[in-house]
Amino acid sequence: MSACVPTRADEPRREEHSHEPHSPPPARRPRLAGADVSASIAVFLIALPLSLGIALATGAPLQAGLVAAAVGGLVAGRLGGAPLQVSGPAAGLTVVTAELIHQYGWRTTCAITVLAGIAQLGLGLLRVARTALAVSPAIVHGMLAGIGVTIAVAQLHIVLGGVPHSSVLDNLRELPAQLARVHPAALAVSVLTLALLVLWPRLPGRAGKLLRKVPTPLVAVAVATTTASLMGLSLPKVDLPSWSSHALAALPDGPVLGLIAAVLTITLVCSVQSLLGAVAVDKLVAGRPEQSAQVGRSDLDRELLGQGAANVVSGALGGLPIAGVAVRSSANVHAGAVSRNSTMLHGVLVVIAALLMVPILELIPLASLAALVMAVGIQMVSLHHIRTVTRHREVLVYAVTTLAVVFFGVLEGVTLGIAMAVGVALHRLTRTRITHDETEGVHHVHVRGQLTFLAVPRLSRTLHLVPQGADAVVELDGSFMDHAAYESLQDWQNTHTVHGGTVELVGRRSGVRIGEPTGPAGLQALTGVAPEESDDCRCHPWTPWRNHQCEIPEAALLRDGQPGDAQGTEADGTGGGAAPSDADGALRADGTDSTGGHGGTREPGKVSEPSPSGGADALARPDAPEDNTADASEDTGTGAATDTAAGPRAGTAAATSTSAGTGTGTGAATDTSRPSARQLARGISAFQRNTAPLVRGELARLAREGQQPSQLFLTCADSRLVTSMITSSGPGDLFVVRNVGNLVPLPGRESGDDSVAAAIEYAVDVLEVRSITVCGHSGCGAMQALLASEPGAAQTPLRRWLRHGEPSLQRMSDEDRPWARLAGRAPADAVEQLCLTNVVQQLEHLRSHESVARALRAGELELHGMYFHVGEAQAYLLTEGHEDRVFDHVGVADLSA
Repeated sequence: MSACVPTRADEPRREEHSHEPHSPPPARRPRLAGADVSASIAVFLIALPLSLGIALATGAPLQAGLVAAAVGGLVAGRLGGAPLQVSGPAAGLTVVTAELIHQYGWRTTCAITVLAGIAQLGLGLLRVARTALAVSPAIVHGMLAGIGVTIAVAQLHIVLGGVPHSSVLDNLRELPAQLARVHPAALAVSVLTLALLVLWPRLPGRAGKLLRKVPTPLVAVAVATTTASLMGLSLPKVDLPSWSSHALAALPDGPVLGLIAAVLTITLVCSVQSLLGAVAVDKLVAGRPEQSAQVGRSDLDRELLGQGAANVVSGALGGLPIAGVAVRSSANVHAGAVSRNSTMLHGVLVVIAALLMVPILELIPLASLAALVMAVGIQMVSLHHIRTVTRHREVLVYAVTTLAVVFFGVLEGVTLGIAMAVGVALHRLTRTRITHDETEGVHHVHVRGQLTFLAVPRLSRTLHLVPQGADAVVELDGSFMDHAAYESLQDWQNTHTVHGGTVELVGRRSGVRIGEPTGPAGLQALTGVAPEESDDCRCHPWTPWRNHQCEIPEAALLRDGQPGDAQGTEADGTGGGAAPSDADGALRADGTDSTGGHGGTREPGKVSEPSPSGGADALARPDAPEDNTADASEDTGTGAATDTAAGPRAGTAAATSTSAGTGTGTGAATDTSRPSARQLARGISAFQRNTAPLVRGELARLAREGQQPSQLFLTCADSRLVTSMITSSGPGDLFVVRNVGNLVPLPGRESGDDSVAAAIEYAVDVLEVRSITVCGHSGCGAMQALLASEPGAAQTPLRRWLRHGEPSLQRMSDEDRPWARLAGRAPADAVEQLCLTNVVQQLEHLRSHESVARALRAGELELHGMYFHVGEAQAYLLTEGHEDRVFDHVGVADLSA
């Protein structure tokens, strides 16, 4: 998605508004019907050839594929819990259905489908849908890969002009003979179909972009059919007998145990594939805000009920088993569907085609359908899935499942895959390597694997190889530690430190280290196991700033502070002064103060302070909370220390500390007792111990080569905006300029303050950045101050600076300009509307700077607008367009694609 700034030329006039100048724009009514109709057509064009091809691959009547597609659209689409998932005959069921047809016949297979649907209804009523998601992804991907291999090998015979056999081994055994008697016409049609399937999505240019909107399977089959008809090739073609002779379900006939196994197999494969498909559709919809705003998350139990009802109806009408289909569901989402109407309309279109398009469908060569299904089977062996299971060390489970499905069958393959997954899990749980070595007088104990009670004897023996009083480093290279192992390691650590030794615990979590001899907090950071009793902050380590929301237990206050002492704390804990440190001054494993740093609850970006005299003026609080209310607090306890901000909080760090008390020991506290001073020192100490060793090499390289940032990032000085975290940037990536309100003064209007202009010139001309981003944010105090400003007020430094934002206020009030807005919803209030408008306006100011204009003309620079909603932790980027100023939602990338 491009985020280039739209130009100002040729903007249409906005319609007259009846709302107040600072109220948000009215929401536009979505056009649901049109989006659903167009999506249903796209899905129908994909489903029609695939349904016929899957029916051909199973050996069922070709009409059975159309019946299943229609029922999947109408019944599962109406009753299912995933509105945008499209159900129908799935390639993952091809092997299972083909085996059932070969063993029991078609009519009994239909009865098995009905019984499987009833079983799905029972599972849905028991609300066990989430249980199916507990199956290891390696097993699911291995099952699909095995089915894909089976499909591809079988369809290869039809592609070569022959007839497939009942098993993979037979197909492989007969393949050399089939290659010796290739049917040239069938092979030519198949090759043409495969070539179009590969090349059509890669058509270049603007014309290719338009042509790619036509579904690839439809193009491949249509072109192959037309070519075969025009050349008069003699090939087996689709044969759709009269619907009056269509075979319906009959009473099941066969051994009871075999029928039960068949029903369980169909139930398992249909349910798992449909539920995993529903979860995947949710991920796709979450990345498209225009759809996610109108489509809720899938109800998996309802989806199971809908799939069960569809299988009952499909089996009774002589159709194939039904499951959620990834290809059609993905096409439905990408086509813009916003309700289940698109799925149901696609089912209606299939019914119409089955009744009215029979003469056209009977022109399709079977070789073309076989090539289409073979390509689908090959795609089911996903290289991405193989890389994923390899990275997670589950390739053995994947391989066993795949081979077992190919050579024994789906149910047997899944069973063997589950057994292998359990075996691998037990092996990992019991296999722990513990080694000891000495390097330059330091004893290293390395633990690889899960540390459970089974490994405690070996752990204890290895730890006691470390001499008393020696320096030791224990590296825990695993993701789990049970309570027995935790106590054993803690007891040894305490004993070793008592005898004068030192212990450093090193874990895999972001370079977590504990250097202090008292390490319960460090063990908790490494293992997730909390000590039974602790007076420290009750926070689990996450990042160095996670403990902003900590409450200091009263015991800690009694331990470290007395009434009226220099720290300004009170014995009853009511004082608002600095939180005491641990008795030994230890830090937490994540680099934060184990006491949290304040005597009350704190949140990121906030400091407890009294409100300015005269009320909570937005000008005095430019970073006020997003609900536009003052965060005023007042300490009432005698003897409590109070922090008072020396000026507006945005962009300032100065503060004064006073201490007043009526008891003994009253007097001014020293600087080292202030919470800000201790927090700064402890933060630096945590950096030197935890982070500096990880980044020292990269910073050394940057020191040698100089900075070469890729972009200039101009944003607000608000303390809640952490630019490196929001953009996932590291040292040397961003050249950051921060000021109150993310303002860019126009050239010539800086009034002696050229700092922003100088930074822009330096970034563009000297550093040669390729992009500049102006980032606004929700709840901006500067924008609140602009809205609350009154003419004739005293010109303080803050007011003089905010005059650079007055064009944004005028732009928002101008009826001739379009509103800047968020995709999917209207701005929450006038403050958010002004925040969005300010980003657009400051980008126009940016274009007025000579260095920026010159780089834009040369095509060497891009401008981007960004809005960050603090409360939602959600970023929005300004999209291209001449008419609308829309900030579009930035979703999570689909890493499974």
